[in-house]
Amino acid sequence: MKGRMNTGLGEIVINPDVIALYAGSVAVECFGIVGMAAVNMKDGLVKLLKKESLTHGINVSISEINSLDFHVIVSYGVSISAVTDNLINNVKYKVEEFTGMEIEKINILVEGVRVID
Repeated sequence: MKGRMNTGLGEIVINPDVIALYAGSVAVECFGIVGMAAVNMKDGLVKLLKKESLTHGINVSISEINSLDFHVIVSYGVSISAVTDNLINNVKYKVEEFTGMEIEKINILVEGVRVID
């Protein structure tokens, strides 16, 4: 599925991977987010993703309801509620500005906690 918008001059098509990459780069800039997480369903292990693999920790759904699912690892000692509220607000604003599409739902799945040196 691709994000589609019709303008007076034609149609704009945005690949979900582009949205995921942008949203991931916005997310890792948020205070309290260590990085994106990949969950191995077989083992149940959580792995911190490198900056090059940000899209693996994000699911983008473009349909009647545009939604983003984030699998994140947060810093130890921070308020998870405050971090996720900040993440939702920043990502919603910046992705909507970037794409011109309304994001109606953002799900945050906290997969782990890490101590930052």
